Amino acid sequence: MNSPSHPPAAITEVRYSLPAMLAEIRAERSAGAMAMDKLEQQEITKLFKSRNARRRAKPQK
Repeated sequence: MNSPSHPPAAITEVRYSLPAMLAEIRAERSAGAMAMDKLEQQEITKLFKSRNARRRAKPQK
């Protein structure tokens, strides 16, 4: 089976403006989506904490 040879993909460097990136981060942080992500993370953490607490039974002697 002969498959056509494809030239290797060239890796190109992309540079972003730091002030533009920081402005985008500030905008994302002020948006409601970022707050929801934080809230979801806290709820997930609570689930795992309660799950671990249930698993840790006192050892029987």
